[in-house]
Amino acid sequence: MTQLDGKVAAVTGAASGIGLASAEAMHAAGATVVLVDRDAAALERITTRLGARAIAQVTDLLDPESCDAMVPQVLEKAGHIDILHCNAGSYIGGDLTETTTAAIDRMLNLNVNAVMKNVHAVVPHMTDRGSGDIVVTCSVAGHSAIPWEPVYSGSKWAITCFVQTMRRQLFRHGIRVGQVSPGPVISALLADWPEENLRKAKENGSLIEPEEVAEAVMFMLTRKRTVTIRDVIVLPTNFDI
Repeated sequence: MTQLDGKVAAVTGAASGIGLASAEAMHAAGATVVLVDRDAAALERITTRLGARAIAQVTDLLDPESCDAMVPQVLEKAGHIDILHCNAGSYIGGDLTETTTAAIDRMLNLNVNAVMKNVHAVVPHMTDRGSGDIVVTCSVAGHSAIPWEPVYSGSKWAITCFVQTMRRQLFRHGIRVGQVSPGPVISALLADWPEENLRKAKENGSLIEPEEVAEAVMFMLTRKRTVTIRDVIVLPTNFDI
Protein backbone atom coordinates (compact mmCIF):
# COMPACT_ATOMS: atom_id res chain seq x y z
CA MET A 1 0.00 0.00 0.00
CA THR A 2 1.34 3.41 -0.98
CA GLN A 3 0.83 6.70 0.83
CA LEU A 4 -2.05 8.12 -1.22
CA ASP A 5 -3.94 4.95 -2.17
CA GLY A 6 -7.61 5.68 -2.72
CA LYS A 7 -7.14 9.45 -2.76
CA VAL A 8 -8.27 11.69 -5.60
CA ALA A 9 -6.13 14.73 -6.36
CA ALA A 10 -6.81 17.59 -8.75
CA VAL A 11 -3.77 19.61 -9.85
CA THR A 12 -4.01 22.81 -11.88
CA GLY A 13 -1.30 23.83 -14.31
CA ALA A 14 -0.50 20.13 -14.56
CA ALA A 15 0.82 20.01 -18.12
CA SER A 16 4.32 21.15 -17.17
CA GLY A 17 6.65 22.34 -14.43
CA ILE A 18 5.70 22.05 -10.77
CA GLY A 19 2.14 20.98 -11.59
CA LEU A 20 3.28 18.04 -13.68
CA ALA A 21 5.93 17.01 -11.15
CA SER A 22 3.35 17.20 -8.33
CA ALA A 23 0.80 15.19 -10.30
CA GLU A 24 3.37 12.54 -11.14
CA ALA A 25 4.47 12.28 -7.51
CA MET A 26 0.90 11.87 -6.26
CA HIS A 27 0.17 9.34 -8.98
CA ALA A 28 3.26 7.34 -8.06
CA ALA A 29 2.04 7.36 -4.44
CA GLY A 30 -1.21 5.68 -5.46
CA ALA A 31 -3.60 8.60 -5.99
CA THR A 32 -6.00 9.03 -8.84
CA VAL A 33 -4.88 12.32 -10.34
CA VAL A 34 -6.99 14.72 -12.37
CA LEU A 35 -4.57 16.83 -14.36
CA VAL A 36 -6.06 20.25 -15.06
CA ASP A 37 -4.68 22.47 -17.80
CA ARG A 38 -5.78 24.34 -20.91
CA ASP A 39 -3.30 22.41 -23.09
CA ALA A 40 -5.46 19.49 -24.24
CA ALA A 41 -2.75 17.91 -26.41
CA ALA A 42 -0.22 17.90 -23.57
CA LEU A 43 -2.77 16.40 -21.17
CA GLU A 44 -3.54 13.62 -23.64
CA ARG A 45 0.14 12.74 -23.93
CA ILE A 46 0.68 12.80 -20.17
CA THR A 47 -2.40 10.77 -19.22
CA THR A 48 -1.59 8.22 -21.93
CA ARG A 49 1.91 7.88 -20.50
CA LEU A 50 0.74 7.60 -16.89
CA GLY A 51 -2.09 5.21 -17.76
CA ALA A 52 -4.51 4.10 -15.07
CA ARG A 53 -5.57 6.66 -12.43
CA ALA A 54 -4.65 9.65 -14.64
CA ILE A 55 -7.54 11.79 -15.87
CA ALA A 56 -7.38 14.81 -18.14
CA GLN A 57 -9.45 17.90 -17.38
CA VAL A 58 -9.20 20.65 -19.99
CA THR A 59 -9.88 23.96 -18.24
CA ASP A 60 -8.94 27.52 -19.08
CA LEU A 61 -8.72 29.19 -15.69
CA LEU A 62 -8.76 32.62 -17.34
CA ASP A 63 -12.18 31.92 -18.83
CA PRO A 64 -14.80 32.52 -16.10
CA GLU A 65 -17.20 29.83 -17.30
CA SER A 66 -14.45 27.25 -17.74
CA CYS A 67 -12.99 28.11 -14.33
CA ASP A 68 -16.41 27.83 -12.64
CA ALA A 69 -17.00 24.45 -14.29
CA MET A 70 -13.69 22.93 -13.19
CA VAL A 71 -14.58 21.48 -9.79
CA PRO A 72 -18.00 20.12 -10.91
CA GLN A 73 -16.36 18.49 -13.92
CA VAL A 74 -13.61 16.95 -11.80
CA LEU A 75 -16.24 15.58 -9.41
CA GLU A 76 -18.19 14.15 -12.33
CA LYS A 77 -15.11 12.37 -13.63
CA ALA A 78 -13.52 11.26 -10.35
CA GLY A 79 -16.37 11.11 -7.84
CA HIS A 80 -14.75 13.14 -5.09
CA ILE A 81 -11.72 15.33 -4.35
CA ASP A 82 -9.37 14.64 -1.44
CA ILE A 83 -6.57 16.95 -2.58
CA LEU A 84 -6.66 20.20 -4.52
CA HIS A 85 -3.30 21.57 -5.58
CA CYS A 86 -3.81 25.08 -6.95
CA ASN A 87 -0.61 25.43 -8.89
CA ALA A 88 -1.34 27.28 -12.13
CA GLY A 89 0.23 30.70 -12.37
CA SER A 90 2.08 33.18 -14.53
CA TYR A 91 4.95 35.59 -14.08
CA ILE A 92 5.76 39.23 -14.79
CA GLY A 93 9.22 40.52 -14.07
CA GLY A 94 10.91 43.87 -14.50
CA ASP A 95 9.86 47.38 -13.56
CA LEU A 96 6.15 48.07 -13.28
CA THR A 97 6.24 50.51 -16.21
CA GLU A 98 7.73 47.82 -18.46
CA THR A 99 4.55 45.75 -18.48
CA THR A 100 1.00 46.43 -19.65
CA THR A 101 -2.29 46.68 -17.82
CA ALA A 102 -3.58 43.72 -19.85
CA ALA A 103 -0.65 41.59 -18.67
CA ILE A 104 -1.26 42.69 -15.08
CA ASP A 105 -4.94 41.71 -15.34
CA ARG A 106 -4.04 38.31 -16.79
CA MET A 107 -1.50 37.52 -14.11
CA LEU A 108 -3.67 38.61 -11.19
CA ASN A 109 -6.64 36.69 -12.60
CA LEU A 110 -4.56 33.52 -12.80
CA ASN A 111 -2.34 33.87 -9.72
CA VAL A 112 -4.99 35.21 -7.35
CA ASN A 113 -8.58 35.13 -8.62
CA ALA A 114 -8.50 31.62 -10.06
CA VAL A 115 -7.02 30.24 -6.84
CA MET A 116 -9.73 31.87 -4.74
CA LYS A 117 -12.43 30.63 -7.13
CA ASN A 118 -11.13 27.05 -7.14
CA VAL A 119 -10.90 26.97 -3.35
CA HIS A 120 -14.36 28.54 -3.06
CA ALA A 121 -15.73 25.78 -5.30
CA VAL A 122 -14.14 22.85 -3.49
CA VAL A 123 -14.71 23.91 0.13
CA PRO A 124 -18.40 22.84 0.36
CA HIS A 125 -17.51 19.39 -1.02
CA MET A 126 -14.61 18.89 1.40
CA THR A 127 -16.64 20.28 4.30
CA ASP A 128 -19.44 17.81 3.62
CA ARG A 129 -16.88 14.99 3.64
CA GLY A 130 -15.17 16.32 6.77
CA SER A 131 -11.73 16.00 5.25
CA GLY A 132 -9.47 17.39 2.57
CA ASP A 133 -6.15 18.95 1.67
CA ILE A 134 -5.68 22.22 -0.20
CA VAL A 135 -2.16 23.12 -1.26
CA VAL A 136 -1.34 26.31 -3.14
CA THR A 137 1.86 27.01 -5.02
CA CYS A 138 3.03 30.36 -3.72
CA SER A 139 6.60 31.67 -3.91
CA VAL A 140 9.40 33.03 -1.81
CA ALA A 141 8.28 36.27 -3.49
CA GLY A 142 5.22 36.05 -1.26
CA HIS A 143 7.48 36.46 1.77
CA SER A 144 9.91 39.12 0.59
CA ALA A 145 9.42 42.24 -1.52
CA ILE A 146 11.38 41.41 -4.68
CA PRO A 147 12.27 44.69 -6.41
CA TRP A 148 12.56 43.24 -9.91
CA GLU A 149 9.08 41.63 -9.87
CA PRO A 150 6.62 43.94 -8.08
CA VAL A 151 3.47 42.62 -9.78
CA TYR A 152 4.37 38.96 -9.29
CA SER A 153 5.55 39.52 -5.75
CA GLY A 154 2.36 41.43 -4.97
CA SER A 155 0.23 38.56 -6.26
CA LYS A 156 2.08 36.05 -4.11
CA TRP A 157 1.79 38.21 -0.99
CA ALA A 158 -1.96 38.20 -1.63
CA ILE A 159 -1.95 34.41 -1.91
CA THR A 160 0.07 34.01 1.28
CA CYS A 161 -2.59 36.03 3.11
CA PHE A 162 -5.43 34.08 1.49
CA VAL A 163 -3.95 30.66 2.24
CA GLN A 164 -3.23 31.45 5.86
CA THR A 165 -6.66 32.94 6.50
CA MET A 166 -8.33 29.95 4.86
CA ARG A 167 -6.21 27.62 6.96
CA ARG A 168 -7.69 29.24 10.07
CA GLN A 169 -11.23 29.05 8.68
CA LEU A 170 -11.16 25.43 7.56
CA PHE A 171 -9.18 23.39 10.07
CA ARG A 172 -12.30 22.92 12.19
CA HIS A 173 -13.87 21.11 9.24
CA GLY A 174 -11.02 18.63 8.89
CA ILE A 175 -9.52 20.49 5.94
CA ARG A 176 -5.80 21.24 5.93
CA VAL A 177 -4.64 24.29 3.96
CA GLY A 178 -1.04 25.16 3.25
CA GLN A 179 1.32 26.54 0.67
CA VAL A 180 4.63 25.64 -0.87
CA SER A 181 6.86 28.64 -1.55
CA PRO A 182 9.74 27.85 -3.89
CA GLY A 183 12.52 30.06 -5.03
CA PRO A 184 13.38 30.12 -8.74
CA VAL A 185 12.35 26.87 -10.42
CA ILE A 186 13.51 25.69 -13.83
CA SER A 187 10.26 26.12 -15.75
CA ALA A 188 8.55 28.12 -18.47
CA LEU A 189 7.84 30.92 -15.98
CA LEU A 190 11.49 31.94 -16.05
CA ALA A 191 11.13 32.99 -19.68
CA ASP A 192 10.02 36.42 -18.41
CA TRP A 193 12.89 36.85 -15.99
CA PRO A 194 15.27 39.73 -16.72
CA GLU A 195 17.96 38.17 -18.91
CA GLU A 196 20.82 39.20 -16.64
CA ASN A 197 19.15 37.73 -13.53
CA LEU A 198 18.45 34.46 -15.32
CA ARG A 199 22.00 34.21 -16.64
CA LYS A 200 23.48 34.74 -13.18
CA ALA A 201 21.10 32.23 -11.60
CA LYS A 202 22.02 29.55 -14.11
CA GLU A 203 25.73 30.21 -13.71
CA ASN A 204 25.79 30.03 -9.91
CA GLY A 205 23.32 27.18 -9.40
CA SER A 206 20.53 29.31 -7.94
CA LEU A 207 17.71 27.30 -9.52
CA ILE A 208 15.84 24.18 -8.42
CA GLU A 209 14.00 21.46 -10.32
CA PRO A 210 10.18 21.08 -10.23
CA GLU A 211 10.58 17.62 -8.71
CA GLU A 212 12.18 19.15 -5.62
CA VAL A 213 9.08 21.27 -5.06
CA ALA A 214 6.88 18.21 -5.61
CA GLU A 215 8.78 16.42 -2.84
CA ALA A 216 7.81 19.23 -0.46
CA VAL A 217 4.17 18.92 -1.52
CA MET A 218 4.27 15.19 -0.85
CA PHE A 219 5.75 15.83 2.59
CA MET A 220 2.82 18.10 3.38
CA LEU A 221 0.21 15.64 2.15
CA THR A 222 1.59 12.60 3.93
CA ARG A 223 1.67 13.94 7.50
CA LYS A 224 -0.84 12.43 9.91
CA ARG A 225 -4.12 14.33 10.01
CA THR A 226 -3.28 15.97 13.33
CA VAL A 227 -0.40 17.84 11.67
CA THR A 228 -0.67 20.72 9.19
CA ILE A 229 2.35 22.05 7.33
CA ARG A 230 1.32 25.66 6.82
CA ASP A 231 4.15 26.63 4.49
CA VAL A 232 7.30 25.10 3.06
CA ILE A 233 9.91 27.47 1.65
CA VAL A 234 12.13 25.61 -0.82
CA LEU A 235 15.22 27.49 -1.96
CA PRO A 236 18.28 26.69 -4.02
CA THR A 237 21.17 26.67 -1.59
CA ASN A 238 22.97 29.38 -3.55
CA PHE A 239 19.95 31.66 -3.84
CA ASP A 240 20.10 34.86 -1.82
CA ILE A 241 17.40 37.54 -1.70
